Amino acid sequence: MKKKSNSGDLFRRPSNSRKGRRIMTVKERFLNYISINTRSEEDTGQVPSTDGQLAFARMLADELDALGAEKVRISEYGYVMAELGSNLEADIPALGFIAHMDTSPDASGENIKPRIIENYDGGVIVLNEELGMCLDPAEFESLKSHVGEQLIVTDGTTLLGADDKAGVAEIMCLVEHLVSHPEIKHGKICIGFTPDEEIGNGADYFDVSDFGAQFAYTVDGGELGEIEFENFNGCNAGVYFKGKSIHPGSAKNKMINASLVALEFAAMLPMAETPQHTEGYEGFYHLHDMKGGVEQAELQYIIRDHDRDKFEERKRFMALAAFYINKKYGEGTAKLIIENYAEVVVAPDFKPGVMDLFATKKNLRVFRIKNMSRLTDFVAKHVIDFKSLIDGGIVAQTSFIANARKPEDFMPAYCNRKITNKETGEVS
Repeated sequence: MKKKSNSGDLFRRPSNSRKGRRIMTVKERFLNYISINTRSEEDTGQVPSTDGQLAFARMLADELDALGAEKVRISEYGYVMAELGSNLEADIPALGFIAHMDTSPDASGENIKPRIIENYDGGVIVLNEELGMCLDPAEFESLKSHVGEQLIVTDGTTLLGADDKAGVAEIMCLVEHLVSHPEIKHGKICIGFTPDEEIGNGADYFDVSDFGAQFAYTVDGGELGEIEFENFNGCNAGVYFKGKSIHPGSAKNKMINASLVALEFAAMLPMAETPQHTEGYEGFYHLHDMKGGVEQAELQYIIRDHDRDKFEERKRFMALAAFYINKKYGEGTAKLIIENYAEVVVAPDFKPGVMDLFATKKNLRVFRIKNMSRLTDFVAKHVIDFKSLIDGGIVAQTSFIANARKPEDFMPAYCNRKITNKETGEVS
């Protein structure tokens, strides 16, 4: 169970401090926001995962109050929500805008030193001459589309935090603009700022019903004017290796080097299916962190694929690789943990209130099977499968029964090599 944040009052009193206040530009807001370290972290056991995010959440809530937003609140998990009431007589659907407060754990978010480049000339941008860090349009092709524009960069030692404090700043400026210009007609506007998106937990405690929007946009990345209407399937996968340390002088046929086993596992995954070799809808395995020694090692992956079946196949392939490692070096050498979401729950019965909880989970299928202990009786028996077709037809077929029941049933793969003699045509 993760600890909740000590976020204080869920609802906040409106403020009138916006009177006579100068309207801030999006650049001013952005530069102010990136001064706060909101780097998220894995495995802290709390939500938000870092205190900096909660401090930023309180700051945003105060600003929303000052701007005149309504129903400003911070949830027990640090989610900031607010509303702008409709100024239309007609009843139209509420529209939402969402951005995340955290920045990536892959780089430092402390002491960011932004630098503004006026009227970018299209050349190489030197971030840090001493460290030899630069942005070259030959490598970062998107720079070519920003010639003549004003750019904000760092000194190369930290991230900038534009993902997604640029989105936060844009939404806050939208709120300020609509409040300052009541002549602009709009329906109900819902605002949401979320924690821990960068570690894959941004939606875990997002209360959709409390948010109140029928439709919403996530303001996060993309080109100016671009709208993305689809998303990939993704999950985190950690592989943990246990080795055996023996003195190097007597280690022959005894030592198991966990780090070398980890490298062997990594080499089993398709090298062409990594971010540097894929694009568009192509899925990948992304090794983003690794550490270890002789006795312990670990690899941290992100798995992504737009195709759900291929996504599941990727997870199965990693499980097969871990199975091979354990067969080769001994059970327990490799342990694969994939952060996944339950799609099916099966139990003999459920306690009061459990079904109400399941009802909030989208696409979750729940089965109550009273005599679950009898399921093993049907392992080796054919059943009738019914499959519905798109044209309304039904196919009935007997189920497949696999011969493999236990690890000993798995057989090594083999192939027959045939060589054709080009001169005689004989096959050997």
